[in-house]
Amino acid sequence: MNDCIFCKIIAGTLPARKVYEDDQVVAFWDARPAAPIHILVVPRQHIPTLNDVPEGDPLIAHMAEVARKIARDQGVAESGYRFFFNVNRGGGQVVFHLHAHVVAGWNLGVLFIHMGVALAIIWNRVASLVRLRRP
Repeated sequence: MNDCIFCKIIAGTLPARKVYEDDQVVAFWDARPAAPIHILVVPRQHIPTLNDVPEGDPLIAHMAEVARKIARDQGVAESGYRFFFNVNRGGGQVVFHLHAHVVAGWNLGVLFIHMGVALAIIWNRVASLVRLRRP
């Protein structure tokens, strides 16, 4: 994929702060981190989304093993971290090359609860304004 930013990082034509690589995946720091530790685990093969991984393919299990290693290396395996995929635009995926996030460094459970409450309050206020504007 000529225009894929992750393919360029894997090929070495774009720089990245790599923390791990093997014959299947490359892991590097996210360029726009959402937390003090935000590392992406990316397969070398260009696969657009999690939906495109064949059933039974061991790739996802390997990505999880790499995430556990990264969490240990970063010193957050015991304190806690998040490991997740965003799938398609509605799921928050921005780069359409399969990748998983390893995120840690804050009390993310509490942070996400607060963010969820704040978003619910904002949504409720926006919905109220829309209702007020209807004839």
